Amino acid sequence: MKFLCTLVFSLAIIFNGFSQGKIDGFYKGKNNGTIVLGLGFEDPKNYFAGYEKLDLGRSLYYVAIFSAYGITDNLDVNVSLPYLSSNKQSGFQDISIFFKHRFFQSVSEKGDLDFSFGVGLSTPISNYNIGGLNDLGQQATILEARVMAHYKWKIGWFVTLQSGFSFKFKETPNSIPLTFKAGKAAGNWYYDVFYDYQHSLGGIDYRGTPSPQNFKELGVTYQKVGGTLYKSFTENFGTAINLSYSLQGRNSFQGPSYGLSIVYNL
Repeated sequence: MKFLCTLVFSLAIIFNGFSQGKIDGFYKGKNNGTIVLGLGFEDPKNYFAGYEKLDLGRSLYYVAIFSAYGITDNLDVNVSLPYLSSNKQSGFQDISIFFKHRFFQSVSEKGDLDFSFGVGLSTPISNYNIGGLNDLGQQATILEARVMAHYKWKIGWFVTLQSGFSFKFKETPNSIPLTFKAGKAAGNWYYDVFYDYQHSLGGIDYRGTPSPQNFKELGVTYQKVGGTLYKSFTENFGTAINLSYSLQGRNSFQGPSYGLSIVYNL
């Protein structure tokens, strides 16, 4: 049970533009660890240049390694590293490390209410190109902060709400995230649905002015919905599928994505 929801994190932080929240409401427990291999495919057919919808698409594949470890019962650390391929561009994107701490917990007969705080850093580890729709990222170093409320009923249902601030160094505009997630974790199964939103604070638009553009300065706003289904086969091994759809936004793609995760609990 301790690792059921950790795997969801593997797909959540693979690609900066399409996330499911930087932290989740479940903790590993002291000295417990998980390694996750994530595979996926994004197939958007449209792109929003600013808020104007264009008939521009791309195909993006990814492989990512993710690990999580419980330092204490109330403190976890997560590390991820994705490898992306979009048309002729391929390479490692941004390594990410995130700490989350549960600073409040209230236990009742019906369920448990937790409040957590998370802080993390992501930064590029390769000099991938920027300047087109097949970019692997914005070459941005990002300092993340999150606050999360998580309520879990004794029967396994849960809801999670988180928000915070993404401080992006140099030219890339800062952003405010908001993620709502609901689901159930019980027995050998886990499933959820989520709504994810990011609002960019300023920045320029694709095909806007000035020209030529610095793509590090693009302001990326998006909305995304999706869900995850996970099944554990043994105490140490399980798999998950993830489906999502990116809705309207600003300087972002619109379309589906598909993911598969293989989870090993240490």
